[in-house]
Amino acid sequence: MSTALATDRSVSTHKHPPARPQKQRRTSVLGTAALMLGALYCLTPVAWVVIAATKSRDDLFDTLTFMPGTSLFENIHDLTTYRGGMFWEWTANTAFYAGAGAFLSAVLSGLTGYTLAKYRFRGRNVIFNILLAGVLVPAVTLAIPQYLLMAKVGLTDSYWSVLLPSIVSPYGMYLARIYAAAAIPDSLIEAARTDGASDVRIFSMIALPIMRPGLVTVFLFQFVAIWNNFLLAFVMLSDDHKFPLTVGLYTLLRQGNTTPALYTLVITGSLLSILPLAALFLTLQRYWRIDLLSGATKG
Repeated sequence: MSTALATDRSVSTHKHPPARPQKQRRTSVLGTAALMLGALYCLTPVAWVVIAATKSRDDLFDTLTFMPGTSLFENIHDLTTYRGGMFWEWTANTAFYAGAGAFLSAVLSGLTGYTLAKYRFRGRNVIFNILLAGVLVPAVTLAIPQYLLMAKVGLTDSYWSVLLPSIVSPYGMYLARIYAAAAIPDSLIEAARTDGASDVRIFSMIALPIMRPGLVTVFLFQFVAIWNNFLLAFVMLSDDHKFPLTVGLYTLLRQGNTTPALYTLVITGSLLSILPLAALFLTLQRYWRIDLLSGATKG
């Protein structure tokens, strides 16, 4: 009888374990399906823009299919020659706003984050809590107050009116502070001070190289945010020669109500405006991998 019970127990213990892998497999399949649906939802508009940019105006409005056309280069030529190359002027403005703003924001975020993480002074926690509150405030709500401030100092309708608000990024400062606190050992800073290094030298020669991956992340986030920003430039600027791509393409879209031929220019311009962001992301993604590998080698 004991042998029979032992046999039953062994059979029961062998029957139950396979149920767990089946449940995990079912969960992974459902998770993969959800991710595929999410990717399809996000990439379908992008695919439509790519295909629509290859169509002529007649094909764009007459056939709502995902079959590509043959007018891509003609559309690019029309976009390039529109008002003497106004699209490329908008592109240059956007590159200036995003590049300079993201670089200065990364530098300011790195300096602020390092200071909040490695220095002890009165009011440090209050400043950090204010940064957290700034992260929670939508940027849309700040456009009108920023316009009023710029109007007070006479900087509206200038490059500075778009560039200066883009330099300060509460989220970038928060991210730099968290990264500096986790990545830079206090013992390393104390050793540098013992050797006679100044605070400026410690930050530039020791802290910045260690914080580089985090600052690259801040640069990328801020670059994308400024590149895609619409409301700030729309409120600040009235001269179309200073418009970024978002506002410039919006003006073309509004004119398309009376001139339907401009719709193809808007779609082609939207496609071309995505390419720099994709190239930047791919470049910095490779930089992250190289930096992580070098950090692992040093460790």
